[in-house]
Parts: sequence; structure tokens; C-alpha cells
Amino acid sequence: MPRMRAVTAILLACGISAAGEAQQAVTAQDKAEIQSLVRAYARTLGGCAASEYADLFAPGTGSFASGFRGHVVGRERLIAMVQSERHCIETAAGTAPAPRPGNAPTVAVDVTPAGVFGIADLGGAGHYEDEYVKTPKGWRFAARTVITPAEQAAGLNAREMVAIRRLASGPDDAGDFWPAGQDGVKRFRSSGVVLGVSAGNVTGRVYLKDGGYYDDVYEKSPQGRWRFKTRTYVADSR
Repeated sequence: MPRMRAVTAILLACGISAAGEAQQAVTAQDKAEIQSLVRAYARTLGGCAASEYADLFAPGTGSFASGFRGHVVGRERLIAMVQSERHCIETAAGTAPAPRPGNAPTVAVDVTPAGVFGIADLGGAGHYEDEYVKTPKGWRFAARTVITPAEQAAGLNAREMVAIRRLASGPDDAGDFWPAGQDGVKRFRSSGVVLGVSAGNVTGRVYLKDGGYYDDVYEKSPQGRWRFKTRTYVADSR
């Protein structure tokens, strides 16, 4: 299968549409601006420019997702997430050299009836699955999801992560997790369902607003739908 056909298949599988409507035809200039957006992501994250990083996402609804971070939506959470990155904590404390912007991967952009999507290959670190939306201030991330090699091997992509999170968390159950570091300062860790892979199983932890959490193991039914294999509730011990 040629590369672009393979990319299209992955993008159609993602099924993450925040825009809600199909985009217009994407020009060469649009693609160049999207690549510039991807470069700005690497620069702002590597440089700990938290507010500028948050501005790269669609206002109000733009989201970042990963197994470790959960589903991070909204400007304040995105800012707090960058500020909690280890290299940003060390830089703010003066215990590390000034961070250097990372190299931006080249993104393969494709247009489907559901919107404008992209795949950015991170080599051995995995890949990003993106959805972009054009705003009055230019192209922004409607959604960006990082998929690690272990997650991909376990059958996860952006669409599957969304399906598991819908299964695992009611709209009013899951909360944000702000644990204290060694310095006693509480910093943002994750939002909603945290996913992982252990011994080939897809696992989850759902931090709840009551202070407790669920520890889950998920499996797919014969019909291809995610379901609980096990679920254990752990009460808040504080």
C-alpha cells in the first residue's frame, strides 16, 4: 500500500473530529502553515513557553491526549501540563540549563470528509495523530494524541483511546490529578483516564473527584467493542 493510502487509512481510523464539519480543500499554503504549527509545538514545549503552547490549540475545545497524561482539554490545563514537565520544573528551579526547542517531525496531512488530519512520525518514540481546525488566527490543533510503540502494538490509536475513556469515565466522575512532588508542590499530572500497557493488557486508572480512583483492565469483545476485564475501586486514604 502506498504511503499516502496507508496514512489515509490511519487517519480515517482516528475518528476524532472536534470541528464537526468537513473542511474546505487544503492548499499548499495551508499545509505549510500546518507544518509551521507543528514546529511551534516542538519549540514551545521544548522551551517551556506554556502560554504560547496553549495558544496552539483551538480555544476552549482544543485537546492533548496521551496514555500518561489522559485527555487534557482547555487552556489552563494545557498551561499547567507544560509547567509540570520535568525539564520545565528543573529550569524554573535553576537546576538545569535553559531548555532547547526540540526538532519538529514532518507531518503528513490528509483531508477526509470528517476534517483535516495529520500523522507526525516520532521514530522510535511513536507518532502523533492530529486533527487541525482553521480559526480566525490561523490553523490550530483541534486534537493531538501521542501514541507510543507499546500502545500501538496493543491496538491503540486516538479513536480507541476515546472509546476506552468513554467506557471508563462518566461525565461527572473523573477529575484532574495534582500530586505533590518531592518539593511538596502540587503540580498537574493528568486529566481523566490514564492508560497504559502491561503484559500486553490495556490498563487504566481513573482518578475520581471524591479522591479515590478505579484501577481497570480492558479487553475487546468479539464484536470489537472495549469492555472491562476487571475494575477495582480504591478509596481516598488521605
